[in-house]
Amino acid sequence: MVKKIMLPLTDEALEGLRVGDNILLTGTMYVGRDAAHKRMVEALEQGKPLPFDVKGQAIYFMGPSPARPGQPIGSAGPTTSGRMDSYSPRLMAEGLKGMIGKGMRSQEVKDAMKKYKAVYLAAIGGAGALISKTIKKSEVIAYEELGAEAIRRLEVEDFPA
Repeated sequence: MVKKIMLPLTDEALEGLRVGDNILLTGTMYVGRDAAHKRMVEALEQGKPLPFDVKGQAIYFMGPSPARPGQPIGSAGPTTSGRMDSYSPRLMAEGLKGMIGKGMRSQEVKDAMKKYKAVYLAAIGGAGALISKTIKKSEVIAYEELGAEAIRRLEVEDFPA
């Protein structure tokens, strides 16, 4: 059975999820990789605001490719989530509810997910071209100088996780 979930995420939407559930996400999500995560955690440590309010949000660990004419984004496959492990617990403490990527997570991240009622959703490596078809809009909102590692806001419809 496929579960459809609207973004941003709520505790109520997450309560019924079980390991192995097939999920389709619709709404706004964000993209950030390790360089962006590092900057966000540094901003928090310095008492500065984040480029977006992470409360209830999902972050997709993705390496985008350039968009073809008329498309919002090129291939949009997941990147290895473990590179974000040293930053994820701090963002969950700020209210981040979902992380999407590929690969294993550290015990520290797993413990933080339990503590803050957050989820880690898997995206299939090698399916970036198919995943990109669910992305209706993509815009860089912060750290543009990081290129592919900039923070993006995505509008998605039936994004598989």
